[in-house]
Amino acid sequence: MPRREAIEIGRHLIGPEQAAASVARAIIDANLYMVLGTADPTGWPWVSPVYYAPTGRGEFLWVSRPDRRHSRNIETRPEVSIVIFDSSAPIDTGNGVYMAATARRLTGDERAHGIDLFSRRSLGHGGRPWGLENLEGEASVHLYQATAIDTYVLEADTDRRIPVSL
Repeated sequence: MPRREAIEIGRHLIGPEQAAASVARAIIDANLYMVLGTADPTGWPWVSPVYYAPTGRGEFLWVSRPDRRHSRNIETRPEVSIVIFDSSAPIDTGNGVYMAATARRLTGDERAHGIDLFSRRSLGHGGRPWGLENLEGEASVHLYQATAIDTYVLEADTDRRIPVSL
């Protein structure tokens, strides 16, 4: 993880915030699942691992059944937390991306672009294709989107949170 002074990546000298953003994007791109933290109307917490597709703009897409606890929680309380990390990293070597975000179910025409992005990522990881037909009917799933508000990575030596822009 970068220190407070500038570091060199390739031919470019960059500051720690830029390096942290690069680390965050690499973690997001390399992993398949994010841990989604939700809470019910009383504040009771719930976490769920969900397969996600990043949009590249600090937004994350996933599909879920509307009757799942995290989906129900989002309907009444859209504030969520997200952590993306490599759970196979050896002890004291891992890093992660930590986010406070808002989540919502996509509806109407906005679903078409989102499900296309989700499907491309799914196919790239050996999953199945997804289309609008999967989002309709009684056995359907819904397409959800989380938008990061605050994003951080941890500085390795100090455990200091470094804010990043995705």
